[in-house]
Amino acid sequence: MFEDKVLVCKDCGQEFTFTAGEQEFYAEKGFQNEPTRCRDCRRTRKNGGERRAPREMFDAVCAECGKPTKVPFEPKTDKPIYCSECFSARRSNY
Repeated sequence: MFEDKVLVCKDCGQEFTFTAGEQEFYAEKGFQNEPTRCRDCRRTRKNGGERRAPREMFDAVCAECGKPTKVPFEPKTDKPIYCSECFSARRSNY
């Protein structure tokens, strides 16, 4: 009923075989779509994938308490910046 199919991985572009056994398993589980990634790329994705570069942080001064803090965006002079404690306190007031 099922025959091996050669598919192309959407992440690495390599061909991989979607075996008759795997197709039967997919059918038993009710999966409608064929896999789009090869086994290695699926494993990499499952294990957290490639790590991103750390987020750039910018120095700022809290508008509430005056304490130095770091934020993940470039501060603008027309908007107040709050440290995490002051931000949480202000947030809980709303």
